[in-house]
Amino acid sequence: MEAAVEKTALKGGEFLIKETDAQDIFIPEEFSEEQKMMAAATMDFIEKEINPNTERIENMEEGLMPSLMDKAGELGLLGVTIPEEYGGLGMSFNTGMLIADMMASAGSFSTAYGAHTGIGTLPILYYGTEDQKKKYLPKLATGEWKACYCLTEPDSGSDANSGKTKAVLSDDGKHYIINGQKMWISNAGFADVMIVFAKIDDDKKLSAFIAERSWDGITMNDEEKKMGIKGSSTRQVFFNDLKVPVENLLSERENGFKIAVNILNIGRIKLGAGCINGCKDVASKSTQYANERKQFGVSISSFGAIKQKLAKMATKTYATESASYRAGQNIEDLIDKLIADGMDVTQAKLKGVEQYAIECAMIKIHGSEVLDYCVDEGVQVYGGMGFSEEAPMARAYRDARITRIYEGTNEINRMLIVGMMFKKAMKGEIDLLGPAMEVGKELTGVPSFETPDLSVPLAKEKEVVKNLKKAVLMAAGKAAEKFGPKLDQEQEVLMSLADMLIEVYVVESTLLRTEKLMEQYGEEGSSLYQNMAKLYLHEAVARIKNAGDEAVACFAEGDELRVMLMGMKRFTKVDPINTKVLRHAVADVMIKENKFPYSLYN
Repeated sequence: MEAAVEKTALKGGEFLIKETDAQDIFIPEEFSEEQKMMAAATMDFIEKEINPNTERIENMEEGLMPSLMDKAGELGLLGVTIPEEYGGLGMSFNTGMLIADMMASAGSFSTAYGAHTGIGTLPILYYGTEDQKKKYLPKLATGEWKACYCLTEPDSGSDANSGKTKAVLSDDGKHYIINGQKMWISNAGFADVMIVFAKIDDDKKLSAFIAERSWDGITMNDEEKKMGIKGSSTRQVFFNDLKVPVENLLSERENGFKIAVNILNIGRIKLGAGCINGCKDVASKSTQYANERKQFGVSISSFGAIKQKLAKMATKTYATESASYRAGQNIEDLIDKLIADGMDVTQAKLKGVEQYAIECAMIKIHGSEVLDYCVDEGVQVYGGMGFSEEAPMARAYRDARITRIYEGTNEINRMLIVGMMFKKAMKGEIDLLGPAMEVGKELTGVPSFETPDLSVPLAKEKEVVKNLKKAVLMAAGKAAEKFGPKLDQEQEVLMSLADMLIEVYVVESTLLRTEKLMEQYGEEGSSLYQNMAKLYLHEAVARIKNAGDEAVACFAEGDELRVMLMGMKRFTKVDPINTKVLRHAVADVMIKENKFPYSLYN
């Protein structure tokens, strides 16, 4: 437990102003044998139950998805993080991330799985009374009952608290009578339990309720016809005088919005992790096709343009995987510390995730956009066959698109990242002002010429990351100074700043993981990981420079703009490397292995 306490020294968002030691982060190569067995069992389930039934799932064969959920429940996959006393396996937060990661290649089933185990179950686990937990969690853990989450309405998307669904206490005080409409409800077609959000009387904030499908007053539209995840159930749900017993109010009156926000934090980081194995699957299939496909008398995998695509898929996936499990373990370590300090287990889990809400949003954005990159390039590697429904890329391409929309659009999440960072600073939780002022002095004074210890692994690369953090502090500090409280209205600036923050966190996570792997495998044995880390660093530097230039140009002009652009150039310097050679080295491993270049769990 002491080690876990030490690892929580950095608060959420503090990565920007403090250095992290490689020994203080978790890397997925450190998963225990038990965790690897769970991952293997999940992959076995996908291979045996999901992949052979893909067409049946996509055609929404009656009763098939619920039956697959039942089988997942029998294996314990629906109750991974539910405590044992409620019928679950009681495993750790990062184990739950790992299973979400494995499910990423399960297509439409992954949506049904995520909606049930995440937003459908967690509100009860984290906010339910003891009676509510005892009644619902055991059945949700086994899959006897399936769950859905009814928040979104036709006129409320990102502004969830603007929902119009109403709840009124009955005359006898025994029920809340709910009337309203919800839409885009995953699992609605077969869910037994519904987490329903509504405003009681004229309340300004939402309240949350647990409803059962068997009760009178619930009707639905037909299944939505969607671009992707076609096999998942998505319906509009109507509540017409639905009588919900008062004891099924979840948490307290007007606490629904807080529930929604906190559960979405968990959903975001698990969604990010839930893209990783999808990226690996696409990269593997692309490699296999490139090896098989002959043009001009040779396999297209021998072409530089194809090697570049394969290597970029692997590199970006390695980066998002590194960041995801770093953040996941930070959450887990804080949960352990809070419990050790005497906090209630449920409260500790909520506080642990809440502390790292910034990182949760960043992982969601990065994971979903890397997946989008991989499926797009996967189609391109397949060429004409990529556009055919007979090949696997068409479905992967369609299915991936939703990940940038649900759990809060990536645009909303970008703005939240910066807003949460500044809010922490204003509350005194993290000191952004001091480091930002130091960067300002450096910008107008003599630059530091401290020589790093080059005997340390990746020393030069880590110095680059230190300067990238200065670039973010410079741009963010000046933006806050210029706009003050109105910064939250400058959406373009916020999104550019968010891009800078995301890249700093991800590239630092990638280098720290690689440093650990260098110690574990040696210089030669870790060459693949070093190549990917160096490639990602150069991509990140370019993106941070571009986003920084765009941000400062939005609020500075004349001499001030020229000084800031010079500062951005100074803080985003990196020694040139031959990216072609490094990408070929990564791709050659993939081509030889005929799959994603490394394997963690089997």
